[in-house]
Amino acid sequence: MGKPAQRFYLIGISFLCLLSFKANVRTTLADGPSPARTPDQERATFQLEPGLSIQLVAAEPMVQEPVAMTFDADGRLWVVEMRGFMTDIDGEEEGKRMGRISVLTDTNGDGQMDVSSVYLDSLVMPRALALVPGGALVAENGALWLTQDTNGDLKADTKTLVDAHYADKGLPEHAPNGLWRSVDNWYYNAKSRVRYRLLNKTWQSDSTEFRGQWGISQDDKGHLFYNYNWSQLHADLVPPNYLSRNRNHKPTSGIDHGLTVDRRIYPIRANPAINRGYIPGTLDKEGRLLEFTAACSPLVYRGTALPAAYRGNAFVCEPAGNLIKRNSLVEDGLLISANDPHPGREFLASTDERFRPVQLATGPDGALYVADMYHGIVQHKAYMTPYLREQTLSRDLVNPVHMGRIWRIVPENWKAQNTKKLSNASADELVADLSNPDGWNRDMAQRLLVERNDRNVAPALTKLAQTGTSELGRFHALWTLDGLKSNKPDALLTLVTDPSALVSTTALRLLEPFAKADKTVRTTLGKVVLNRWQEAPIEQILQMALAASVLEPSVAQSLLAGIVGQHGESALIRDAALSSLQHQEFAFLQQLLVAPQWQTRDPAKEIFLEMLSTAVIRNRNPAELTALLAKLDAAKPPVAWQQKAIVNGLAIGGSTNKMKPIKLASAPGLLTRSMAKVDPSRRDALAALFEWPGHVAVRSNAVKKNLLSDDDQKLFASGRQLYLNTCSGCHGTDGAGLPRFAPPLVGSDWVLGDEKRLALIVLQGMEGPIEISKRVYDAPDILPVMPAHSTMDDGSITAILTYIRNEWGNNAGPMSKRTVGMTRITSQGRVIPWTAKELNKYMLEAKATTTDGK
Repeated sequence: MGKPAQRFYLIGISFLCLLSFKANVRTTLADGPSPARTPDQERATFQLEPGLSIQLVAAEPMVQEPVAMTFDADGRLWVVEMRGFMTDIDGEEEGKRMGRISVLTDTNGDGQMDVSSVYLDSLVMPRALALVPGGALVAENGALWLTQDTNGDLKADTKTLVDAHYADKGLPEHAPNGLWRSVDNWYYNAKSRVRYRLLNKTWQSDSTEFRGQWGISQDDKGHLFYNYNWSQLHADLVPPNYLSRNRNHKPTSGIDHGLTVDRRIYPIRANPAINRGYIPGTLDKEGRLLEFTAACSPLVYRGTALPAAYRGNAFVCEPAGNLIKRNSLVEDGLLISANDPHPGREFLASTDERFRPVQLATGPDGALYVADMYHGIVQHKAYMTPYLREQTLSRDLVNPVHMGRIWRIVPENWKAQNTKKLSNASADELVADLSNPDGWNRDMAQRLLVERNDRNVAPALTKLAQTGTSELGRFHALWTLDGLKSNKPDALLTLVTDPSALVSTTALRLLEPFAKADKTVRTTLGKVVLNRWQEAPIEQILQMALAASVLEPSVAQSLLAGIVGQHGESALIRDAALSSLQHQEFAFLQQLLVAPQWQTRDPAKEIFLEMLSTAVIRNRNPAELTALLAKLDAAKPPVAWQQKAIVNGLAIGGSTNKMKPIKLASAPGLLTRSMAKVDPSRRDALAALFEWPGHVAVRSNAVKKNLLSDDDQKLFASGRQLYLNTCSGCHGTDGAGLPRFAPPLVGSDWVLGDEKRLALIVLQGMEGPIEISKRVYDAPDILPVMPAHSTMDDGSITAILTYIRNEWGNNAGPMSKRTVGMTRITSQGRVIPWTAKELNKYMLEAKATTTDGK
């Protein structure tokens, strides 16, 4: 949770629940003390998918409390050891210099590490590591440091501050971490808005989108993957920093895309020692955790040691449930989804409560490696509820400490082989390794070539990019050239029409800076994309929409009009187009209003016009807005559906507490003479956005009868945009519902009634018949199931619910900012959609329990 109010709430609940759960916990959930086991004993507790084997790589005292790990070019394993984490029930040693970075080496090739060297010692809660030329980036004591080994003895000799604020705020599991080197040569982080790169021997930082909680990785195409403790798998569907370019538009898709609503897990032992174990529905009757509560460190497996069925799978750690989840990934056009290939049985689970998988990695040998913190206490002291304290002490989970294991998962009968040392590999060898079937080798070869900064290798890289037989090799060659600043626009232009969608899309992306700086390249690229977009694969069409920002405005607008007109049903395409239109929104709107294909109403066009109008008002250009208001008031105004969409976009998009009134030179006829043309529900909101001679904008005029505060109005406006991209496809832009899809939201007691009940519907879904305004809706008149939206964050759900409770004549008041988060916590264990009958029964029982608790 991470917020003080939530923390106090949980502590209060735990006091109320502790006595009622205490006897039950002792007799049914716990099995007495949970002693520490030797590595051999722990291995005997593992349940692994058939055909696979788990092998010990290292154990205490060689490695202690491992929380992150990475392999260097010579196959040595670098491990971050958070030795100060919860060494006692109160975490008293957290601030002590107990952490370290160790380097483990297998000197005899038997697959087990036999030599440990402490690279850096006396660290305060180290949390992340990335290997760089001559040393390592290390995150510890809230800061990011560049450490260097100047004499090759595997010990840091220097320590230079890179970022004093890298992780200076937040608790251990709620502060930045990761330092993942992505294919674009930037280092990305979870729980962070900052990325880093080495350029001309200087470390640079840059802002980026916020991602995840603990752990980050990528797939073969460079999509970033991450997660949250309550939602196991998220990914970016577009490259970093594209959708956030237009300050006039807030995207609602593409970044932080939830891949699955499946939260169900299948532990093979009781899991009572979790901080929410006292909440009914968190544990089953046998005391086993029902759903993710500590999901972390997702890894897309890109190795070759495991059977082919595992290639491209995403693995997720669940240390509270003593297991690792396996997900199959499916690409469908622009979207990626995930599913559990074997529901009911996890990829890896243990009956040892101290098995704490906290990070995964692929090794040079293609095997899957697991960092097992092997720690009794998994919860930080800030969330040590009385319930959890009682569980931890009574079951002897505090000691021993300073243990830890590294495991390797391989096929049965697999034997370790000596891996090639790449640190001294020639440039030709590294270029060849860019086409290696193993992702670790491709990544390492790219990194070493870029870090060596030898531009003499550019011709070989260019040849590979143009004529190589491996699509992934060509892909890495292009990004290696980019890291060396050796890409050439002529070569890239030839690849824009390449049959490989991955290569053509990458070439287009890498052409953008050249097109921005050179008019000749810009003109040529514009001609290419205009001629190609209708026959291009959808992945490249998306990149064309993103690249439009560097084209000549007339070309960009013509391109985007076609793309949005043909593919506008995709929320991602809409967001991509708007991201490329900063300061061109009004010109583009004018073009669409007269385009023949934009005269006929359809939901996708209506949504896009509204979002475009919201961007126009946020641009705050008086001349543009004067012209737009005049157009709406003209003798031949836009057709009715266009006008309604524009007015909605202006009224709602401008209703934030940061939007000061926009001064117009004269009174707009639309808001003086022609008020009948404006929906009364939007009239006051529009008038409050502008000032003109004789008219002073009064914010209170725009406030609804429910007296939404300025902050609530901001949520309302944000909720509209989220609603358009997430909900309107079934419920309609006007909330009236769409036949064969979903019932109306207007006047619905399910919307206007108990806000917790409404949150439960959104978080967990609903199925079967539902009665609204004395009419029963059921399949086939509507879809049989409303899907869960549990992958969406609390703030976004709160915004949507604030919006639908106060739009279209609904007047239910603001949605409490705590409701969604608390409901998510207290409804743990519900992994199937509600029926109306079940939900109403649940609400009555919850109300009775609350009354009895008082």
